[in-house]
Amino acid sequence: MWLIKKIDWFGLLLLAALGGAAWWYWDWRDHSMDGVILAAARRYEVEPALVKAVAWRETWFSPSSRGKAGELGLMQIRPVTAGEWAKTERVPGFQPEHLLDARTNALVGAWCLRRALRRYPQADDPVPFALADYNAGRGRVLQWSKGAAATNSEAFLADMPFPGTKAYTKAVMRRERNYRDVFPPAPK
Repeated sequence: MWLIKKIDWFGLLLLAALGGAAWWYWDWRDHSMDGVILAAARRYEVEPALVKAVAWRETWFSPSSRGKAGELGLMQIRPVTAGEWAKTERVPGFQPEHLLDARTNALVGAWCLRRALRRYPQADDPVPFALADYNAGRGRVLQWSKGAAATNSEAFLADMPFPGTKAYTKAVMRRERNYRDVFPPAPK
C-alpha cells in the first residue's frame, strides 16, 4: 500500500513537471519572435498583432520552415515575392536563402501585408481581404469580391469558396485579437 501511494505521488509530480515544462515552452515559443515582428511591423506601418498572427499561423514562429510550394521562413514567403520586395526596397545581392533569416523574412512579410491592406481601401475592414490575398493570391480575391462582397468583409468571408483560405483568414483574425494584449493597435 505504501509503495502504491509513493508511485502515485511520483506520477503526479512527474505529470506536473511535464505540464510546467510544456507551458514554459509554449509561452517561450509564442514570444520568441516578438522583437523581430515588432521591428518589421513598425517599419511597414502594419499592426504588429496582425504580423504576429500571420507568423503564428504560417509556422508557429519557426524561422527555418519550408513550405510545400517553395515558401520559406517565418512567414512562408515565396522567393518571387521576396524578389519583388528586394527590387522595390533596393536590397542589393538578395538571395532566396536570406528568407531563412527571421528579420529579413518578417520584413518581407510585413511589406506583403501592407501592400495587401492597401489594395482594398473600399472595404469596411481590409484585413480579411488582405489575409485572403496573402494566402490565396490577389487574383482569387478579385474573383471572390463581387457585389456586396467587394466592400463588406462579412459578405466576403461568407462567399469565399475556398474552405482552406476561409479557415486561414478566420484563424489569423482570431489570433490577431489575442495578440493585441501584447501589441495594442497603434494610435490613429
